[in-house]
Amino acid sequence: MKKVFASDFDGTLYFYKAPDPDKLPAASVAKIKEYQEAGNLFGLCTGRQVGGLTPFITGFVEPDFFITSSGSNIVDHAFQPIYKRGVDPAVADALVKEFNPKGYRMTLDVEGDICVFAEMDYPGKYYIITGVDDAPEGLIHEVSIHTESLEEAAAMSAWINEQFGDKVEAFQNVVEIDIAPLGCSKGKGVGVLRDYYREKYGDIRLYGIGDSINDLPLIDAADVSYTFPYAPEEVQARVTKVVPTIVDALEDSMEDEA
Repeated sequence: MKKVFASDFDGTLYFYKAPDPDKLPAASVAKIKEYQEAGNLFGLCTGRQVGGLTPFITGFVEPDFFITSSGSNIVDHAFQPIYKRGVDPAVADALVKEFNPKGYRMTLDVEGDICVFAEMDYPGKYYIITGVDDAPEGLIHEVSIHTESLEEAAAMSAWINEQFGDKVEAFQNVVEIDIAPLGCSKGKGVGVLRDYYREKYGDIRLYGIGDSINDLPLIDAADVSYTFPYAPEEVQARVTKVVPTIVDALEDSMEDEA
C-alpha cells in the first residue's frame, strides 16, 4: 500500500509571521525527507499558486505533487499537469471590477503564475496587470482577495457564493478568500490525486493535514486526517487526530499499519 500525505502550506508547514529560519522549520523539512526516503509520497495541498510556493521551498522540500489554487491546478513533481480547471473569465472580470476599486489586495493565478495589481515585496516572479484583459494567456485557476478580518472574509465569501455560486466557490482561509471554479476544492484535488496514484501504484492510503476552515474538504477526503490545537474547534472536531506539529503527523503516518 502506497502512503500519500497531502499537507496544507500556510499555518501547517510554513509560518510566514515567524522569524527566519522558523518560517519553514528544519525539523519539518528533515521529517519530510525521511518520509519520502521510506518510499512514501509527500505533497502540498493549498490555496496558493505554484508560483506562490516555489520561492519558499526550493532547496528545502521537494514535493511529489502540488495541489494548488484549491484543487484547480494539480501538477506533479516536475510541474507537469495532472488536472486543470479555470474560472470563467467573465466572473473573474466581475470580481476584479467589484473589489479592486475598493482597495482590496487581489491576486489571480494564471497557469500557476501570480498576477497582481500593484508592485509588492515578493522574492519570486509575478506580473502586474490592470485587469483580466491584460493578464497573461491561459486558465485563471483562482482569484484571491485579502481582507482585514475574519468577519469580513466570512461575509464576503458568503456574498460571492450567493452572487456567483453557479460558476465558482469562495473558500475562507482565515482573512483570505480563495475563489475557485465550481466543483474544485482541496477535497476534489486529493480525490483526483488518489485516482491518479491508484493507476500507478494500486492501493493508496491518503493522509491529510490542515489548520483552517478551508482545509475541511481535504480533511474529509483523507483516510486519516490531522490538525493542531490552535485550529478552529470545527476543524479539530472533524479530524482523526489532533497533533502538536506536522512532524508528529508524519511520524504517525509512518507508523500506521492499516
